[in-house]
Amino acid sequence: MSSSNNNSILALLAGAAVGLGLGILFAPDKGTKTREKIKDGLDDLKDSAKSKWDFLETETKEKFSKTKDDLKDTVNDLLSDSSYKAEETITFLEEKLAELKKQNAKLHK
Repeated sequence: MSSSNNNSILALLAGAAVGLGLGILFAPDKGTKTREKIKDGLDDLKDSAKSKWDFLETETKEKFSKTKDDLKDTVNDLLSDSSYKAEETITFLEEKLAELKKQNAKLHK
């Protein structure tokens, strides 16, 4: 999660808490209405936080999915390149072995 996302969540929660506190302090309503407003405020805060969390969770999953796919592609490319290099090395060694066999055969004549 990025720092700006963390700051946004903290700002949202802090703003809601301050607003709720001020609402309670200056409430002209009866206690039952004030408690109902507090409950509604907390429900709104919970819904807002859950919405933000769900968004961040989805965003994070997408980023990890892309990173995972990129990593798979890189590993597959490396394996393909190493396989090609291994074939080149084997071919080179087979050619050198054939040359050495020819030289050895000349020495034994």
